[in-house]
This record gives sequence, structure tokens and C-alpha cells, in this order.
Amino acid sequence: MASPILFFVLLAFIFIAALASDPSPLQDFCVVDTNSQVLLNGLACKDPKIVEANDFSSGELHIAGSTSNPIGSRVTPMTAAQIPGLNSLGISLVRIDHAPWGINPPHTHPRATEILTVLEGSLEVGTALSQRCYRRVMCSYSVFPIGLIHYQRNVGNESVITIANAVFGSKPQIPSDILVKAFLVDNDVVNHIQSKF
Repeated sequence: MASPILFFVLLAFIFIAALASDPSPLQDFCVVDTNSQVLLNGLACKDPKIVEANDFSSGELHIAGSTSNPIGSRVTPMTAAQIPGLNSLGISLVRIDHAPWGINPPHTHPRATEILTVLEGSLEVGTALSQRCYRRVMCSYSVFPIGLIHYQRNVGNESVITIANAVFGSKPQIPSDILVKAFLVDNDVVNHIQSKF
């Protein structure tokens, strides 16, 4: 027969574990006040009495981004800077335009899950997991779980911080000896990749 103390300890542990979650926002919305001089961890809120409908929308997502760059894609972010009503909600939007065979290089989102919707064309999407790459061609939507490395490539003919930019294009540069050990390549390869950025 189990001890009553052990039973209550287990019950308390289950109760505490069940309460673990992100806290709810303190208010319904916190539209960015771009004129505020207040410095805090985040963006200051506009007085709710002067919030407007335009604070919750943007007309910028319909504008195609230029894909005339080495990777053949353009990521257009929509954060609280573009849509003030997104402030403190923990979400953002992006539009990704791909040239034919353009890519969105391998990258990760350490604090968010990505839901990708294809509006036109076909994308090859890949997710790296446990030293395996899972890929498929999609025309609808895909989910990339939080923290997993993933990429997209336009496999049709219609026209975010990436790992490569962050690692090989950082200023100041990450020391070459660290990159040589991390990627198991020689120093010439690291120098060649860094020269592209």
C-alpha cells in the first residue's frame, strides 16, 4: 500500500505541472505608441482611447518583394513596426517572394512555430531533424515546429535571419577556427563562404 504522503506529493506535482503555461496578456491589446519616449522591455502602448482600426492592418503585404539577389527570394516582415496592433501578441507575419528556383535558406525560429501558406506555385520544403532531412513539394500549407531548422525552394516557374547570414556574415566575424570545427571544413572553405557576405 502506497504511503498517503507519497500520494499527496504526486498529486501536488501533477497539479503544479498542469498549471505551467505562458501567462495571458495583462490587457486585450497594446498598440505601439511610436511617439513614446518611455524605455522599457518591449514597446510602449498607445492610450486605448486613441487606437484606430488602421493600427490592426497594413496594406504592405500585397506588394511583391524584389527577388533579384543571390538567393532569389525576399522576406517582407510584418511586425509591430508595420502593424502596431501586433505589439505584445507574440505573433508576426511575413511575405516571402521566390524567383524560379529561389530559396529561403535554412533557418530556425527559436521561439515560434511557423505556418507557411503557399498562395501561388509550388515549394519544396525541408525540415532537418535528428540528422535527417524531411522534404516534400507542397502547394498548400506546411508547419515548421518551434526551433527546427527548415528551408523553402521554389520548384515552379512563377516568380527571415538565415543561419548562413548570421554565421558567415556577422560583423564582427565569428572566428574562423570556430567555424572550421563547427562545420568540419578547412579554413579555405570558411574564408570563401565569408567572402560571399
